[in-house]
Amino acid sequence: MSDCLEDEVKLFWEYVKRNAAARSKSSRMPAQPIKLYYLPPSPPCRSVMLLAKVLGLELDLELTNILEGQHMTPEYLKMNPQHTIPTMDDNGFILWESRAILSYLVNAYGRDDSLYPKNPRLRAVVDARLNFDLGTLYLRYFNLYIPMLFRGEEYDEEQAAKFDEALGWLNTMLDGKAFVAGDNMTIADISIVVTLSNIHAFGYDYSAHENVVNWFDRMKKTLEPYDYEEIDETGAEILASFLKKD
Repeated sequence: MSDCLEDEVKLFWEYVKRNAAARSKSSRMPAQPIKLYYLPPSPPCRSVMLLAKVLGLELDLELTNILEGQHMTPEYLKMNPQHTIPTMDDNGFILWESRAILSYLVNAYGRDDSLYPKNPRLRAVVDARLNFDLGTLYLRYFNLYIPMLFRGEEYDEEQAAKFDEALGWLNTMLDGKAFVAGDNMTIADISIVVTLSNIHAFGYDYSAHENVVNWFDRMKKTLEPYDYEEIDETGAEILASFLKKD
């Protein structure tokens, strides 16, 4: 091989390597699978797992049985002093709180911003719905069902009325909208659908909220290609099995 041809070959391979690196960088995929400390029936864990499927992200799932205290080990507490699940480890970047993880994953790895818009006003609506879920809808669900699930307490009509009130607010938010923050699915829908899947599995009657009923059906169809049944419905049924125990 002549010196000239050898130089051309070297230049060609340098070009190939540079472009391969550029393609890898533009793919916005993590360098290695994201580790997620989780428990299958946990609603916040299920929302993160659903979003990962939508984004095409590979998760390294680390089963963390909080009923056996696996979230209270020194190693876990060093990583997450609040000892909550889910906890995410993205190549050394540790994050907990499911809704924060949802926004991070879209910001870091989303193909576009449809799931979490960059437009300040559109993003503010998504944030408002996420805060509504965290501080109102999921909180009232928690206050109604957690005493029943894990302490065997009776159904509390007062707590049920508060939860139904929150469902009514969600129903109003959905007036004229296909999804909770507008015309397309966002991370707020993914967060809230998990709450609805729980009460559906528990047999809660939410049929009076027509917009919510239609939205829930729409979300199930939208997420069907992303293992919705395996991730969300199965997890909800596991929780429901606790509720049905004598």
